[in-house]
Amino acid sequence: MEKISRRFLVKGRVQGVGFRWFVVDAAQGLALAGWTRNLRDGSVEVLAQGERSAVEELRDVLAQGPRAARVDSVTWDDVEPDAAIQGFSVRH
Repeated sequence: MEKISRRFLVKGRVQGVGFRWFVVDAAQGLALAGWTRNLRDGSVEVLAQGERSAVEELRDVLAQGPRAARVDSVTWDDVEPDAAIQGFSVRH
């Protein structure tokens, strides 16, 4: 299985609606490592590392978001994996 690392940027009404905790729950369920954080412009950034299929499934989950969110767009870039990242967390 191929492992990848991808940085996602999620835009819309994604702050103040439990989005980061939604991401943590989904990522842990997919056995991904990484983190999520709010950005000053109102978007949410997600770094996810793991099996390609799981990272791609997370992309689909991000596009849906939790019930209270409204996702307008999800963009991504492949990035170099960081072996130091373990588990999945919220960054502040």
